Amino acid sequence: MFNPVTWEAHAFPVYFGGSTVVDDTIVSVPAVQLVWFVKADTPLQIQRGAAWEDAFLDAVGVAEDTGRFKHISIARFASRTLDHELEKNTRTVVPFFSSTFILMGIFSIVTCMMADWVRSKPWLGLLGNISAVMATAAAFGCAIYLGISFIGINLAAPFLMIGIGIDDTFVMLAAWRRTSPKLPVPERMAIMLSEAAVSITITSVTDMLSFFIGIFSPFPSVQIFCMYSGLAVCFTFVWHLTFFSGCVAVSGYREKQNRHTMTFLKVLPESRARKEEKSWLYRAFCSGGIDIADPDNPIDNREHCIMAFFRDTMANILNNNAVKAFVIVIFLAYLAGAGYGVTNLKEGLERRKLSKVDSYSVEFFDREDLYYREFPYRIQVVISGEYNYSDPKIQDEVEQLTQSLENTSYISNSLYTESWLRTFVNYVSRNNDYLNVTIDNEADFIQNLRELWLFPANPFSLDVKFNEAGDRIVASRFLIQAINISGTNHEKEMVKVLRDVVAQSPLNASVFHPYFVFFDQFELVKPTSIQNLCYGALMMMITSFIFIPNILCSLWVAFSIISIEIGVVGYMALWDINLDSISMINLIMCIGFSVDFTAHICYAYMASKAKSPNERVSECLYSLGLPIVQGSFSTILGVVALLLADSYIFSVFFKMVFMVIFFGAMHGLFLLPVLLSLFGPGSCSKKHEDIKMSKVDKSFPHPYCIPHPQLVLNDQIFNGKNVGPNGVYKIYGDDKDLGIGTSGEDTSESSSNQSQRRQIGDNDRKYDLGWKRSSYGQNSSQFQPSGELDPYVLEADRAWMRQPYDDRRGADNYRRSRAASRDDDWVRPARKTSDAGPRREGTYRVMRAHSHHNLHRPRAPRRSNSHHNLEHLDYVAEMRFP
Repeated sequence: MFNPVTWEAHAFPVYFGGSTVVDDTIVSVPAVQLVWFVKADTPLQIQRGAAWEDAFLDAVGVAEDTGRFKHISIARFASRTLDHELEKNTRTVVPFFSSTFILMGIFSIVTCMMADWVRSKPWLGLLGNISAVMATAAAFGCAIYLGISFIGINLAAPFLMIGIGIDDTFVMLAAWRRTSPKLPVPERMAIMLSEAAVSITITSVTDMLSFFIGIFSPFPSVQIFCMYSGLAVCFTFVWHLTFFSGCVAVSGYREKQNRHTMTFLKVLPESRARKEEKSWLYRAFCSGGIDIADPDNPIDNREHCIMAFFRDTMANILNNNAVKAFVIVIFLAYLAGAGYGVTNLKEGLERRKLSKVDSYSVEFFDREDLYYREFPYRIQVVISGEYNYSDPKIQDEVEQLTQSLENTSYISNSLYTESWLRTFVNYVSRNNDYLNVTIDNEADFIQNLRELWLFPANPFSLDVKFNEAGDRIVASRFLIQAINISGTNHEKEMVKVLRDVVAQSPLNASVFHPYFVFFDQFELVKPTSIQNLCYGALMMMITSFIFIPNILCSLWVAFSIISIEIGVVGYMALWDINLDSISMINLIMCIGFSVDFTAHICYAYMASKAKSPNERVSECLYSLGLPIVQGSFSTILGVVALLLADSYIFSVFFKMVFMVIFFGAMHGLFLLPVLLSLFGPGSCSKKHEDIKMSKVDKSFPHPYCIPHPQLVLNDQIFNGKNVGPNGVYKIYGDDKDLGIGTSGEDTSESSSNQSQRRQIGDNDRKYDLGWKRSSYGQNSSQFQPSGELDPYVLEADRAWMRQPYDDRRGADNYRRSRAASRDDDWVRPARKTSDAGPRREGTYRVMRAHSHHNLHRPRAPRRSNSHHNLEHLDYVAEMRFP
């Protein structure tokens, strides 16, 4: 509306908020909005305008705080307010860096300690934090060197990187504890890295990929944050494989020398401390390590109590069928709650949430929403280009565009539209009788426009932009008023409709409002989030399958990723978190975090050599139960400082990281072991019970196989030494039993077991396989291998009949060779046996008879049928039945 005296245009609903109107008369006005525009055409004007805004905010703030205004209350806002608030958010989180590092250091030191003061590694826990901090600092320096802009939200990355780094620390230390302390340090390092490197590589690669997916987001803030975080994860991985692994090696040499973990002085193992009757203080605070003289002493080889708890107690509980059913029911309830949350998810970022809770801008946003929601936004329609506005065709196109915008349901009628062209043309046409001007050509139009309408006191003077010569219009604008806009979806639809209307106009026009930057996010956040989640989940599945080459395990990892993401999206809605650009960053980050614990468990389950699913569950919980608990607690502790920053941005980081870590830990510790035991590798195979055998029975090929004196594997060639591992013969006096099921190269057997076995062999000599073969004439021509067993000993009988002839022919050939070489008489070496009998010359053959008849000269065995040996009492005495 216009002032009839000054012809000034006034839009009262824009400036009067919550007005009460009765019979076209304004009765009350609870709120009044005053607006000042600052010129910013040149860099100098921009600088001066920024200084004026800062001075204005400070002056009004001091007046409001000191109570200078007794009858009014002021809420202030400027164009630089959001920038100031983001800087304040950045400054609020900086003081918590030191406290977070101290808290994480204490947690790492305490959780890495043991009752054994040699195997305890508190300093390695602290060095894991130092490694993560150094890696993050190096990554940030590299990003800044590459010219990547730094924004305040990047300061949340160090808190996350400390959690990721300490998680890798716990996994590596758990792998080190599972190695034998008797092995040399390089071998222990190799075993540790072979077990832990795959797990930390999976988690690091998935985290890096999830952050690098965010680089393709259309939001620059998301791109910058993901660049910094992705580089930080990469550097953390490299630092742990190099710096921290070196620290573990140094600690390993200290442990090898049996030095105290705190004082680095040599100490006695607990077993020796007890023998030497050391004081209880020494045994409690100084003893540790293993005794070199007795490395297998159970006193010095105590397991980590928490790791043993996961293997014995936790695994037994989860292997119970009733507990499995309970876990699945709880999981279904979890999915139901997540589904309910997904259906109630809200979109949009409230402006007040970008500021701190105690910021002056929060009061302004609250009052604006309270009093100015009926007419919330004054929207600018900008037309750029050198158009001839004196042309009636251009005037019609501008008027048609204005009416099209006013006809939408989001814009009020023409009463609240401020159009310089519409008002100027109407003014000239109504008053042309006494004005006596013309606007038919461009020169006259611009001259009269300047003189009659764009005088400095008229607000329309800011709506037209001339060229440097002042004879052409290069840009113009008019203002329209939004009406009855409520909610994020309404705002998003308004922007979309207005842009569609402007796009259909032949003019080069666009719509603008300072808050449109938020509305654009509302329109892009949902499809971008869904796209990133789908791409991220697909890449996580592919990566998991590469490192865990088992289709079932990869499918369960994919299932866990989807389950955790659904849980995070659903429960974040129940925790008063909207889907906006801040939460989208966290969703991208959560894609990688959701793989961490699930990949650890699935890889450990697949790599287990146990036969039954229950045993596999026990082994994977023993290996990774403690690291998962430590890693989850450390990550949550690392980001808990963000909750103290009293900022919506950082509080969203804490809430979503907490949810993804908690859900991931619950999936890894409870759900996945249950699902893998029911539907994982080996779950459908039949269970085989182990058969208990005595030590004597174990010397036979199979408990149900009765050894026969001449059932020989024909591919075994004897040369006076032991039979190969598949043979059934054994030479007396040998230390190792090379029967079926054992290996002559077995180095894992302890010396005590070997001595016990030798003692059993001496006491139970008559139960050993005493059949021997002569070394005389044992060449490739005798007992020619046939590749099969001879159950009826026919080939042995034929060989027996041919043997005298072969012996005589061999003797004649021998005498000829002796005469030709003029050597002394030849004596065939006799073979020693276990009996102290006289030495005999000639060909000997081991017979199955009494122990003192083993060296008789061979004679043809008497055979009647296949069961003739059952008539022999000695043979029957030698048969072993299970």
